[in-house]
Amino acid sequence: MIMDKIALVLAIIGGLNWGSIGLFQFDIVAFACGGSASPVSRVIYTLVGLAAIWCISLLFRDRNPVDHDE
Repeated sequence: MIMDKIALVLAIIGGLNWGSIGLFQFDIVAFACGGSASPVSRVIYTLVGLAAIWCISLLFRDRNPVDHDE
């Protein structure tokens, strides 16, 4: 599903950003978008947060659903 892939990409971006903050005290999103309070940064942070919430659903889905119609 395309939403799953988009959510995973955004969650990975968020994870890499948090890793750079933890290791280097450098916020990549804030640097690229003009500060952490800029509207663009806030949109990216919000999308990453929503993607993380979407990814929670991936934990509870069947990987190989069985077709019971056969």
